[in-house]
Amino acid sequence: MDKLRMETPDLTSENIDRIAALFPNCVTEMRDEDGKLKRGINFEMLKQMLSPDVVDGDECYEFTWVGKKAAIVEANKPIRKTLRPCPEESKDWDTTENLYIEGDNLEVLKLLQEAYLGKVKMIYIDPPYNTGRNYIYRNDFSLDKEDYDEQAGIFDDEGAKLVSNPVGSARYHSAWISMMYSRLLVARNLLSDDGILVCAIDENELFSLGAVLKEIFGEGTYDHVCVTVVHNPRGQQGKNFSYTNEYAIFVFPKALKVIADRKIDDENVDWSPLRNWGSESERTDAKNCFYPILVKNDRIVGFGDVSPDDYHPEQTEKDGDTYYVYPIDRQGVERKWRYARQTVESIRDMLRPKKIASGYDIELGKTFGIQKSVWDDKKYDANEYGTKLVSELVPGGGFSFPKSLYTVYDSVFAGTANDKNAIVLDFFSGSGTTAHAVMKLNAEDGGNRKFIMVQLPEDLNEAISRPGLDARLKANITTTMKYLTDRGYDPTICSIAKERIRRSGEKIKEENPLTTQDLDIGFRVLKLDDTNMKDVYYAADDYDQRNLMDMISNIKEDRTDLDLLFGCLLDWGLPLSLPYTSEKIDGCTVHTYNDGDLIACFDANVPESVVKEIAKRKPLRAVFRDSSFADSPAKINVFEIFKLYMPEDANDISKRVRVI
Repeated sequence: MDKLRMETPDLTSENIDRIAALFPNCVTEMRDEDGKLKRGINFEMLKQMLSPDVVDGDECYEFTWVGKKAAIVEANKPIRKTLRPCPEESKDWDTTENLYIEGDNLEVLKLLQEAYLGKVKMIYIDPPYNTGRNYIYRNDFSLDKEDYDEQAGIFDDEGAKLVSNPVGSARYHSAWISMMYSRLLVARNLLSDDGILVCAIDENELFSLGAVLKEIFGEGTYDHVCVTVVHNPRGQQGKNFSYTNEYAIFVFPKALKVIADRKIDDENVDWSPLRNWGSESERTDAKNCFYPILVKNDRIVGFGDVSPDDYHPEQTEKDGDTYYVYPIDRQGVERKWRYARQTVESIRDMLRPKKIASGYDIELGKTFGIQKSVWDDKKYDANEYGTKLVSELVPGGGFSFPKSLYTVYDSVFAGTANDKNAIVLDFFSGSGTTAHAVMKLNAEDGGNRKFIMVQLPEDLNEAISRPGLDARLKANITTTMKYLTDRGYDPTICSIAKERIRRSGEKIKEENPLTTQDLDIGFRVLKLDDTNMKDVYYAADDYDQRNLMDMISNIKEDRTDLDLLFGCLLDWGLPLSLPYTSEKIDGCTVHTYNDGDLIACFDANVPESVVKEIAKRKPLRAVFRDSSFADSPAKINVFEIFKLYMPEDANDISKRVRVI
């Protein structure tokens, strides 16, 4: 019985396989650091294979920096990590489809590749700006001493963490670009074919980030649009200019209409009656344009059938709490709507009910227009709708520069208005503004978008001790820490964000009770951790018989069934937000994920009766502990049982039934 891999794919090896299939003469052998032979690519040969001319020299257009190659290696490197579920820190664990993941975002992105490959409609990120004062992620790029010295000490061997990146440092630009490059390389794999990436940035790395995005996504297949957002209308004092704006780079596929038209504020819409007037405007001129439009709670809720010729209603008729509005003018003349019912239904978003003495009238306006590349509105004020808003939800706020809710809201709207079931990913999620925006948009248009938030759980005690921290921000963080600890939460950035998402979701439902009964305001909390498996699982040859006898199980002792279940979901590439149930069968705990996508039993000494019951349910996948069976014949018997109950799938049983 085959074992699950329990580690992320080796993308370098997979890429070599792809190249070998196309250009086998470009695959060669080389020695690794231990002197062992391994496959590699003859890049000079590959360049020649891809060129119609003789390749002589390396003069070409490219964007490069110190550490670029190491960043590519880091992006492709497999990891042995897992995501451990935390139901006790979640909201609506059993029913929610949203995820909140704590951990280094590069490693989390690697873990998500299997389950969400090509499934994310939109990525919105607001990474730490390279201002010289903010902190950035640093990764262990495993450079040897020669390369380390040559590359000016960009990284050390302490692993992933936040570090300062002062302007005067020789690594100022390279460190930030490397950090972004590796993460964007992996993130691209998650985007769907019509997926959209939006990256917020300021002037410090605007051009560098633009060059990176054009390299990763390409200019031939993707459009790259830079939107200017006026987020600080009062201006930030500078030596020569007062800065009022930041930027959002939109990257989306060419030749596809994936950016939704922008909403026009009601006060700027030119409204006019939907009811026709003038010549050839009466009911008899177009009988199919005489039908009721249904209004409830001041909202259009539907459209009735065309009225029979002998039916002559009042302009507005009431049935319970629903109003039926007809195209009848103030003189009582039966006229017609401008368009037939089918057309009117298609422009529903351009209609609104207007209260009049007799009940309601229906107005038509151009409520949407093409997106502009300059967003200049008071709602983008980062202080008013960012800092203050977060502080209202979580006392103190704990963040220096959270995004305006409406900057993120309008970005998410632009990317997902045409896909109300979209998955929205933010792997620099900070205070949780993206989650807030997704819930708000769903409440307003009835959508079922799902969010995935990823954030490093930075300790606020460390943040508050940083040199040069603004006194006002320090006071705010102190207030926030007390608020969190008083409620039993860890004093981390993640705790701020989770509390903000909880409270903002509840507030949205309170403010919109009639339209949010089914609104998903919950989230499953998952935390990045080392693999569930002991080292022997990966390197049995390194252990002698005595060591192996001490290890009855290859699973770490502190891991629960739920830990193992979610580890299997990651390895098998199943989404992490689907429902599951657990039940007892002959004394064993059996977990069923998404009605049979996966059935798992991690008990010791699983009896044949339990195996038979699982096989009867014909799951797409089944998994057990390696130690659940006494010996190899017992494992072989499992296959035979599954073949007996699933004869139509007998050839696939070895792929569908695994052990860990």
